[in-house]
Amino acid sequence: MSKGFFTTAKAQWQLLKSPTSALSEALDQVVEEVEGEIFRERTEMTRLKIRRRKTDVSRMSAVDVGYLDDPFAKHFAGEPRRRFPIINRGTYVRTTAIDTLVNEFIATNPSEKKQIVSLGAGSDTRFFRLMTRQPRPSLVYHELDFSSNTHHKITAIQRSPDLTSCIKPPHLFSDNDTALHSPTFNIHPIDLRDLHSSADGQSQPVSLKNIDATLPSLLISECCLIYLPPSAAEEVVRYFSSFVFPPTTPLALLLYEPINPHDSFGKVMVSNLASRGIVLQTLHKYSSFGAQKERLRILGFTSEQRVADVDYIWENWVSEEEKERVAGLEMLDEVEEWRMLARHYCVAWGSREGNSEEAQGGGVWEQWKGLRSQSES
Repeated sequence: MSKGFFTTAKAQWQLLKSPTSALSEALDQVVEEVEGEIFRERTEMTRLKIRRRKTDVSRMSAVDVGYLDDPFAKHFAGEPRRRFPIINRGTYVRTTAIDTLVNEFIATNPSEKKQIVSLGAGSDTRFFRLMTRQPRPSLVYHELDFSSNTHHKITAIQRSPDLTSCIKPPHLFSDNDTALHSPTFNIHPIDLRDLHSSADGQSQPVSLKNIDATLPSLLISECCLIYLPPSAAEEVVRYFSSFVFPPTTPLALLLYEPINPHDSFGKVMVSNLASRGIVLQTLHKYSSFGAQKERLRILGFTSEQRVADVDYIWENWVSEEEKERVAGLEMLDEVEEWRMLARHYCVAWGSREGNSEEAQGGGVWEQWKGLRSQSES
């Protein structure tokens, strides 16, 4: 099919009405990932847990085919089930983008201790992958999620010497195996909505054990906050930016979310989700690059606000040599479908320097300045 076929919204709509099998799978996978991350009521935790494991299948597929090097993924998922190439590439770029920003954060003044807080972390393996480095980074890592999901993760950790060896002792597990605390890795069983309610001045604030309010810190929301109402999502961030961390602490927020709900593809994606009772609650409010950047600024990340979609990241952050390696793993026939899907997901990041610029002469987010974003193109 010629490239010109996809240049108009009408042509895109025709494609979406009768999608290829790969694009249809992609849309279904969007739904699965959404249902795997969505904030259900507490009575629906079992269904949430099942859907999270479906999301794990995509990562295992990307690992099994060779897109990602992740020896820890197998501990949290079952046997790999092969996904379409369009899905595997999406998982690869999503992981690569977030890894790049995390790695650049750690690389700035590497001897300085830093902190990462991952919201709705699920079965993410980033902490364990970071701890395989030599030397290990000076890092305190926190994950927040529902207790049913933290229990699943902690059970896997307790079964695996490979996982436990990554965590600096002592390892303190809660009696019901839903919480883990250590000097380097902490798992907190919590509904994020309880964080925003604790910051309203009318209830006792929630305290997260081992959070160091003085360390340069990075908050990560990888398809998490989008399922909260916009006001609640903002309150979760403000809990950290205003209550946990004082203005003097360098702080950043990294978001991975869908965008562009108003074009043909976006309308079909939203419709497919709505047919299953799923609403992406912040999508329409933060639907564009400009809206995402303004969101970061309003939330206090005034030093920098930047954004790039997945298609742009693939083209500009991945080296030609790496693109050639990935392309050689399996044939991707649906190039235009891939670009259409990739332009509906973005990574947005913003930072505040706190006292870091004065103390270090450059700022803890200095390495991020070398990364290209779409606002610059």
